[in-house]
Amino acid sequence: MRRSFLCVCFPLVTMSVRGPRGEDTVDSRQVNANQGSYLTDDGVDQIDGNPNSDVFQYDMNYPSLGQCVVINNNIFHEKTQMRVRNGTEKDEQNVKETFSKLGFKIKIHNDQTVSQMRELLTKVSKEDHSKSAMFACVLLSHGEDGRIFGTDDSIELKELFALFRGDRCRSLVGKPKLFFIQACRGSDLDAGVECDSVSEEGTQRIPVEADFLYAYSTAPGYYAWRNIAVGSWFISSLCEMLSKYGKQLELMQIMTRVNHKVALDFKSSSNLPGFDGMKQIPCIVSMLTKEVYFPK
Repeated sequence: MRRSFLCVCFPLVTMSVRGPRGEDTVDSRQVNANQGSYLTDDGVDQIDGNPNSDVFQYDMNYPSLGQCVVINNNIFHEKTQMRVRNGTEKDEQNVKETFSKLGFKIKIHNDQTVSQMRELLTKVSKEDHSKSAMFACVLLSHGEDGRIFGTDDSIELKELFALFRGDRCRSLVGKPKLFFIQACRGSDLDAGVECDSVSEEGTQRIPVEADFLYAYSTAPGYYAWRNIAVGSWFISSLCEMLSKYGKQLELMQIMTRVNHKVALDFKSSSNLPGFDGMKQIPCIVSMLTKEVYFPK
């Protein structure tokens, strides 16, 4: 049964500044003296200076690139009615090799219950990341829209993500926090469609949700496909693109190439009625505020 979603729209407030009496004002034009930014008459934001300046790139000048925590759930309790995830060991090995070569310190945890997943990531979020440039987490499991399975039950992804928010994990404030999620997000199938072609000055306050990247294996509501011999479409494509371009391209460029490969190079092969010939598209949700270039 399809779920119905209610979308509530609120009036858009474009900018807020303090007036002489401290009241909030809107629809104003503001000059940012620190960065030389201003709005033109047509509302286009302009920047004085070099658009390729390091101000638009995350600082990688740290002793360590950071941790990559991998949670690989394969065998599930009978009560969950979830099958063994054959092929996930290929994903684990692929991630281990690829992210190690990028410079991450890999920590792998297999077959974690919900409480173990929560405890593990809570512990990691409380560690000192001050000498690390970023943090990465790869979750390999069954899932539903907005939830991921431990071996005994499911948990909301946002509960796990929230552990690394800026107000909870201070040593990762202003640094990239990358989450890669290989899991289903529903039970819809995508049959595809034919087509012809295919700042350093002063103290700043930033949103607590800033600097996250959530890379989902599939779009909301859809199955995520995994090959029992070579691993999942998404993780195999992610690791291939990171291996090829991780030292050359910016992360979002790499993720676009991951989307391209999954969308065009894969089609399901299944004996189940209605499951053969299906397609998949990853979904990248970015709250990154700068560009991510891995150290060469």
